[in-house]
Amino acid sequence: MDIRRLVVPLRICFGLLAIVAIGSQFLIHLSLGLDVVNFFSYFTNLANLLAAATLLIGARMSLRAEECTGFDVLRAMATVSMVVVGIVFSVLLRNADLGSLQRWVNVVVHYVMPCAIVADWMLWPPKYPLRSRELLLCQIAPAAYLAYVLIRGACIGWYPYPFFNPAAVGGYGIVAIFAIGIACIFLLGGLLLFWVARRLL
Repeated sequence: MDIRRLVVPLRICFGLLAIVAIGSQFLIHLSLGLDVVNFFSYFTNLANLLAAATLLIGARMSLRAEECTGFDVLRAMATVSMVVVGIVFSVLLRNADLGSLQRWVNVVVHYVMPCAIVADWMLWPPKYPLRSRELLLCQIAPAAYLAYVLIRGACIGWYPYPFFNPAAVGGYGIVAIFAIGIACIFLLGGLLLFWVARRLL
């Protein structure tokens, strides 16, 4: 069977899987009386929702045989973000206390979806060559997220991840080291994905 014929059902399947996983965890979050804004302050949740939207939009475009450079940029943002989610969780958070996070949701958002979105990128690469400008665009969202987390955290004393909390890691200098390291993962991940896309054109 030609794997290209599976693009629509696979994108729909994994897109809906991510939505169901995030939705299920959100209901638990609400049942515990936890802050809604905090839930959507986790980069994992935001990245998975972006990945789900990208896959579902991609399925619709595939059905209609549509092509769009803007969509390729969106795919790049989602794919780079999910690569970072998978790597950062595996390296920094795998043994952390995940609180009320359901085990199956953890598997979906931190393992299954990063693999699925990268596989989608490699099996159905972008139709147009992506350039350095698009790579820089992929860095804007994480930079804005970092600023949001640090400013909001300083105001309310809550951080979604311990490595962003200066009180937990020993000051803003250590936070800066973590931030620079994660930024490098974003940049290197983007460079690798763009290189793969050009090779597969």
